[in-house]
Amino acid sequence: MTITEDIRSTISSVREEVAALHAELPANGLVVWTAGNVSARVPDADLLVIKPSGVRYDELGAESMVVVDFDGNLVEGNHSPSSDTAAHAYVYKHMAHVNGVVHTHSTYATAWAARRESIPCVLTMMADEFGGDIPVGPFALIGDDSIGRGIVETLTGHNSPAVLMAQHGPFTIGKSAKAAVKAAVMLEEVARTVHIARTLGPVNRLDQTDIDSLYARYQNVYGR
Repeated sequence: MTITEDIRSTISSVREEVAALHAELPANGLVVWTAGNVSARVPDADLLVIKPSGVRYDELGAESMVVVDFDGNLVEGNHSPSSDTAAHAYVYKHMAHVNGVVHTHSTYATAWAARRESIPCVLTMMADEFGGDIPVGPFALIGDDSIGRGIVETLTGHNSPAVLMAQHGPFTIGKSAKAAVKAAVMLEEVARTVHIARTLGPVNRLDQTDIDSLYARYQNVYGR
C-alpha cells in the first residue's frame, strides 16, 4: 500500500507508543527473555505495529518496532516481525473495535491455560474489568492465523478482553494498546489471586446479576 506523509507520521507515533508499552510487560512480571508482544492498529490504514522477533526488552526502542499489513507482510522495519504477528493481524482484520493486542506467558494465567480451565468470576475486580469468567480458547499451533481465529471465535460476543489460549497462554485485546496491556496486568493478578483462594478452599462465583451490575458501572461510570 502507499504510505502517505500523514500515515507515516501516525506510524511514528504508534511506534513510540508500542515501544513504551512493551516496558510494562517485564515491569509487571508478565514475560521472560524475549517472549510476549504488544501491537497496535495504525489508524486509517490496514497496518499494525508490533514487537520484532528475538529482540530483548532492554534493547527495544521505537526504531525496533516493525510495521506489517493485515496479511502479516512486513511493510517497514529492520527486523523480522514477532512469530505471533499472524494472530494479531487476524484479530485486527475481524474485530474492528480492537486497536491493541497483547500476548504474554505470565505464570498464573498460563497455568490456567495449561489446564484448559477458565477462571471463574469470584471477585468484584474481575466483574469490573472482565465482565464474567475469563474464557479458554482452542489449542492452535503458531505459524498461521489459527491462534487469531481462536481468539476471535472465543471473544466475539464476550465481555472479557482476555482469553486463555489452551496450553499456550493469554492474549488480551483493547480499544487501545494501553487498554490491552492493562487487561494483561489485571489478568495475571486475578489468575494468581483465584489460584491462591482455591488452595484455601472452595470459591463461589458471583451471581450473574451482580456481575452485570458491577461491569456496567465500571465500564460506563467509574472506570471511565
